Amino acid sequence: MLTSLRKTLLHIETTYIEGGKAAPVPLKLIAAAAVLKNPWAGRGFVEDLKPEIHAVAPELGKLLTGMVIEAAGGGDKVEGYGKAAVVGLDGEVEHASALIHTLRFGNFYRDAVGAKSYLSFCNTRGGADAPVMIPLMDKNDAGRRSHYLTIQFSIPDAPAADEIVVALGASIGGRPHHRIGDRYQDLKELGHDVENPAGL
Repeated sequence: MLTSLRKTLLHIETTYIEGGKAAPVPLKLIAAAAVLKNPWAGRGFVEDLKPEIHAVAPELGKLLTGMVIEAAGGGDKVEGYGKAAVVGLDGEVEHASALIHTLRFGNFYRDAVGAKSYLSFCNTRGGADAPVMIPLMDKNDAGRRSHYLTIQFSIPDAPAADEIVVALGASIGGRPHHRIGDRYQDLKELGHDVENPAGL
């Protein structure tokens, strides 16, 4: 157990009607969040963040992944995924980034859902009740726009100035009536190579 963990939160949102039209399949969005003491709080500028990353990030990865998978009913059910962190006002955005931008955190989730694409992310600084924004993308296809989604919620008493909120997000399904195509159509229409869009 993380000794600095104050609480966890599970956020589940199900959309049945979008744009005045019933969804063929309801969209379920799941977010699991942890509120913990910032391990670098009160220490001034810390040059080497690795000891705390190695100690804290794996535990957070296991905890939050377990919460998401249980709520989803299995890793195979998850289609879109992402991560986020919000550091309190006494911390640095680098502190938020440190706990989520490490394979010691993200690989638990990636492996549990059998993903191939990178975990989309958001890392910000804010006070209590700050928005936690988790951008999502398809776990296997980064160009599948139907799964470009964002989970947004807030925690009334977090993060405190010396805390960090760390969260994982998931979708079961994509936007109910997606109709803007995907990036591959754009690349073809613009004359770019789908396999090498940057022309490198």
